[in-house]
Amino acid sequence: MVWDDQKARKALRRIFDAAVGSADPALIVPQHLPPPPKGRCVVIGAGKASAAMAAALNASWPEVTLTGVVVTRYGHAVPAGRIEIIEAAHPVPDEMSLVASTKMLKAVQGLAPDDLVIALISGGGSALVVAPAGAMSLGDKQAVNQALLSSGATISEMNAVRKHLSRIKGGQLALAARPARLLTLVISDVPGDDPAEIASGPTVADPSTVEEAREVVKRYKLVLPASALRVLEQGEETPKSLKPEPDVRVVAAPDLALAAAAEAAASLGLRPLILGDALEGEAREMGRMMAGIALSSQARGLPVDGPAVLLSGGEATVTIGSGPAGKGGRNTEFLLSLALALKARDGIWALAGDTDGIDGVEDTAGALIAPDTLVRMHRCGFDPKKMLAHHDSYTAFQAIGDLVVTGPTLTNVNDIRAILISGS
Repeated sequence: MVWDDQKARKALRRIFDAAVGSADPALIVPQHLPPPPKGRCVVIGAGKASAAMAAALNASWPEVTLTGVVVTRYGHAVPAGRIEIIEAAHPVPDEMSLVASTKMLKAVQGLAPDDLVIALISGGGSALVVAPAGAMSLGDKQAVNQALLSSGATISEMNAVRKHLSRIKGGQLALAARPARLLTLVISDVPGDDPAEIASGPTVADPSTVEEAREVVKRYKLVLPASALRVLEQGEETPKSLKPEPDVRVVAAPDLALAAAAEAAASLGLRPLILGDALEGEAREMGRMMAGIALSSQARGLPVDGPAVLLSGGEATVTIGSGPAGKGGRNTEFLLSLALALKARDGIWALAGDTDGIDGVEDTAGALIAPDTLVRMHRCGFDPKKMLAHHDSYTAFQAIGDLVVTGPTLTNVNDIRAILISGS
């Protein structure tokens, strides 16, 4: 089978779209709903997919008395009938993030054992719902988030700090909802699908400690507001267990998205090989590593013989140094590094994108590379090595017209990377 440029590009986009489609809240939320409660049903939620999840719940239970509030990122809202939708900022919280947390905590007050609280949680919730601890202000929380995002810390490390600087994260929302029954439906975007890590786990027990949070601050030399440091010094812990044990169901996750991507690849005549759903590390280092695997596959058929597609999920990291930085997210940085390491090798294409449709803070899900990517960048007046050094990958891919733009997908199961190898 001959794989030309147009065919390879179409195949990669079909594979990516299959991964995103597998996590559509309209399809997955109704499958996990319990019998309607005897008492009231209060819906709360936070994350990029929470509004779409709320809409699916509202449509599934037309006869049930529903109230509640969920918060999602600006541009990700959809009507959810009886459930109020709030939009707030991501990745740095704004005033609406504070409004959302206040309304959410109020919504779960005064409930009875026969009442049911359904929490709709997805990635992005850490920024979208904030309730500063101690004497911290919203400005202090914004400064903390900015420091964490530019530190190079892992999601787990960032969440340990966030939880211990909050009145709602790390299981504290679950405490507020007692004695009502609590069901949490989760769309996972984190390695390992640990509900305690997704949106900083507002409805599940928190295994992290305040000492671990202090260690993250020390290790990454974070410059935090004095009010935040005082909260960490006081050492107030998040709940380490919740009784009764909450009902938590992961309804969509990266491994399921990769399985859907693999199925789509096989239908196109490609041998899919899933390398893992929880790959982490610096985006540029991951690009070089993946290039080595792709070149080995093309030359020697190891670990897979072409025509094939290498699939992986997880979240890379982009660490910004002290120098000037341009525009770009972890997927476009990964791809630019991958293209440089492949050195214009014929017969290899790749697409990487965030399944929520937003690669970092830009208006793109990711990008696509082809054997002629570097040549076309040079023709547009850009040196790919310099663009990578300045974290300006978005600008480089925008110039050659190879950004992947989906708009908000209303779901979020982390990044999907697909490398198509036509064969030797």
